[in-house]
Amino acid sequence: MCFHTSTTNKVKKLENHFNVNLVDPSMESYFDKPTYHHNGFSHPNMLVIPQERSDVLAPGIWGIVPNYKTKDEIKDYHKEAVRYGGGLNARSEKAFNHFIYKEAIMENRCIIPVSGFFEPHDHKGKKYPFHFKDKKDRPLALAGLYTVIDTYITFTILTKNASPLFAKIHNKKNRQPLILDEDLTHNWLSVDLKKSDIEDILHYSFPEDQLEAYSVSKDLFSPKVDSNNETIINEVHYPELTETE
Repeated sequence: MCFHTSTTNKVKKLENHFNVNLVDPSMESYFDKPTYHHNGFSHPNMLVIPQERSDVLAPGIWGIVPNYKTKDEIKDYHKEAVRYGGGLNARSEKAFNHFIYKEAIMENRCIIPVSGFFEPHDHKGKKYPFHFKDKKDRPLALAGLYTVIDTYITFTILTKNASPLFAKIHNKKNRQPLILDEDLTHNWLSVDLKKSDIEDILHYSFPEDQLEAYSVSKDLFSPKVDSNNETIINEVHYPELTETE
């Protein structure tokens, strides 16, 4: 699963990397402010590249909501959906039959640009957070689905079975977000994809040798600590994990 992300890249870096433009330039200062820890359950605003406008970065609310809801029902739906993961993640295996995903998978796919994300590692019944990032500090393109409610985009991050690296670290759930390379990022947003093309992308495994993963502070999981600070993405060494790192 992927419930925690970081977005520290400037808008200009994202625009250049993905060959897009921010949909409203007046938002640049807001999204230029680095967020070191997005807790998905707070349903933050993040930038996405929607299939309908694949040339723009647009703000979206993390936590997909059925498109028959009204904008005034979004918050209430998120409260109700907590037991189901808050709409933060979508299992790729259910993309074509889930009541929300099946309407989005053909025409409402999106890319969620992040600088990194966090996953928990279990060691003797205790959780240790790990941070994943690109080794060259390039933005990561997470595949997602979205709905449009009035003027609001709500989105979810697609997940898949874990690769060996993720299975080693995210060793309870054995899941990982669907990360796309540059070519598949472009393809994912194409309006010409058939079901078989989409299924092929859903099975893609991003090269592990391009990722860096390391343990970070347990403050990430503490509701009593403001973990949205630069130190939360710094490596923290736990001697007890030596054998598993």
